[in-house]
This record gives sequence, C-alpha cells and structure tokens, in this order.
Amino acid sequence: MSGQYKVAWLCEALLVSRSGYYDWIKRRGCPGPRQLENTRLRQRIREEFMRSRRTYGSPRLAHVLGCPGRRNRIARLMRLERLFARQRSKYRVATTDSRHGGPIAPNRVRNLSVQEPNQLWATDATCVLTAQGWLIGWAMSQLLDASLVITALRMALNQRRHSQNLIVHSDRGAQFASAAYRQLLAQHGLTASMSRKGNCYDNAFIESFFSSLKYELIYHHRFSNFAQARTAIFDYIETFYNRIRLHSSLAYHTPINFESKT
Repeated sequence: MSGQYKVAWLCEALLVSRSGYYDWIKRRGCPGPRQLENTRLRQRIREEFMRSRRTYGSPRLAHVLGCPGRRNRIARLMRLERLFARQRSKYRVATTDSRHGGPIAPNRVRNLSVQEPNQLWATDATCVLTAQGWLIGWAMSQLLDASLVITALRMALNQRRHSQNLIVHSDRGAQFASAAYRQLLAQHGLTASMSRKGNCYDNAFIESFFSSLKYELIYHHRFSNFAQARTAIFDYIETFYNRIRLHSSLAYHTPINFESKT
C-alpha cells in the first residue's frame, strides 16, 4: 500500500481530513504557546534568581516578574531549573550577658505602633567567624564591649536624622547598660528600651535582620580575614539589602524605596 493510500485510509478511519492531518504533522515539532511562555519565564527566573544572589524563593520571584498570582507555577519552574533559595541555619552564638549590676530600661516597644522612620531604632550585636577569629557588630570589633555599641550608635547618629523622642531598643547586655552608653543616649535626648529577660521576640526587628544576613551571606562564605568579612558585609547591607532586596514586610519594596515613599 502506497503512502498516500495509507494516509487516506488512516484519515478515513479517524474521521479527519487529510489537510488537517498534514497540518498536525507540521505542528508536531513546534512548541505550543504555553511551552514558549515557560521557556521565556524560565530564562527570566534564572536571571532574577542570580540577581538576588540566590536568595529569592518563589514568592519574591513572582513579585519581581510581575505575576504574584502564579507563585506555584514559578515554584515548579524553579524546581525544573534546580534553583533553590538559601536555607536558614540553626547555628547560633550567644552574645548577651545580662549578669551585671547595671540599670535595666523598661520595654517601651511592646505596644508601640511605629508610624514613621527614625521613631524606633533596634540594636544588637552578632558574631561572624573568620580565619582570624570572631568579628562582632556592624561597627565591627574583635571585642563585645561598650566601645563597640557606642561606636555603632555614633555611626547611626551621624548617618540618620532623628527626633528627640527616638527610642533605642536593645537586649539587656552589659554593654547597653554601661554608663558610657547611657550617657551618649542622654546627650542626644534618646530614650533607652530593653527587652524582657530571655525573650528574643521583644527585639524581633534586629533578630529578623541578623537571620537574613546570616543565611543569605555569612553561612555560605568562609572569610579568610577581617577585611574580607567587612567588605562582604558592607556590600550585602549597603548594596543588596537596602537597595535591591525586596522585603515582604514592606509590601515587596526595598528599604530605600519604602522610606522615600513615607
């Protein structure tokens, strides 16, 4: 049986026209509209994922791509691309020593409704391990003492505008209860606030930031020296966290953009 007769017999058996059959043959090797869209979407997902420094999961990527209602589709395409956001680590280093005789400020943030920038500052210290030893704080020092937190507060005072009713919240660490630190607060008319003993939720603002810093940067790098760690942390905070990274708590705006709108 010749090829034409085979096609005619097949089309007759399937109740389709020969023109329709040949049209289907032509389209077999061509991807459909959805497949083409997925191909383009996967390329954009790869680009935005790398731009986020491998930190974005499907919710943030969906917002970046302008399709927040298609989070499940984004997640499925991420799995096909083998793209996985960096995971949180459970590793923690204790930095609070509340066994001291210094004064404890009351907790002034428990029922506080923050309405504008610089109404409340949250502060704390955290440790970053390098081959040269531990590096502590945004002011960055090898020692966790009053000088470190005083330097950090002076940095904030020099860089940020503040009102006389600004509240500065911290844990009950000895460095925050020191006379020198309290004197600096008083000189600038700032009001001290401290978390309840053993309650990390009272300082959830800074705990959330440290969590992002560590699982998006610190836990995925080995710093050979202090200078390398300083450069990486500065780049993360000033370049990425404040200006590029979308924050779900800020309706998926960056901190810089959000503050400019308030």
